Amino acid sequence: MKIYLAGPDVFLPDAVEIGRRKVDICAAHGLTGLYPLDNAIDLTAPDASRRIFCGNEAMMDAADAIIANLTPFRGAGADPGTVYELGYMAGRRKFCLAYSNDGAVYADRVGRFMDVTSEDGRLVDAQGLTVEDFGLVDNLMMIHALELHGCPLVAPATMPINVWHDLAAFETCVRMAAARLIAT
Repeated sequence: MKIYLAGPDVFLPDAVEIGRRKVDICAAHGLTGLYPLDNAIDLTAPDASRRIFCGNEAMMDAADAIIANLTPFRGAGADPGTVYELGYMAGRRKFCLAYSNDGAVYADRVGRFMDVTSEDGRLVDAQGLTVEDFGLVDNLMMIHALELHGCPLVAPATMPINVWHDLAAFETCVRMAAARLIAT
């Protein structure tokens, strides 16, 4: 089984090393990890961003499943590129798994970045916009895509000290994917 390894990990200073660790964890469980940075792209090419996009979609097309890192990135929610990739895979009815190393409820996380108040029975942010408040770890579209197209979001009971390098929740997803492989 080939697993597309999505997430903002590609932006970390040690992105290649994190990718290698994830690929190695997959291999230890009999799976093949496909890490986006494995695409050989000339970043100086005028169409580098399009090549990255096309390369990543080709990897997803070749994959049987996705493990998406939905740990909040640059804000209260998941990385938008990773969310796209999860939706892409769910739309193709591929097996979807994901984890977040921050298991706090989404509405609480929004409150970390701006004032959130209750107004007429709903939560609103500093701009008066409704804050989604279903008691879920992230946006309902991602949470239910996972439930309906794979496995529920994996999150640790307590947030790890280093959310970007702790791979325990990732490895739980890998074990779940390997169990599915054995079952089929």
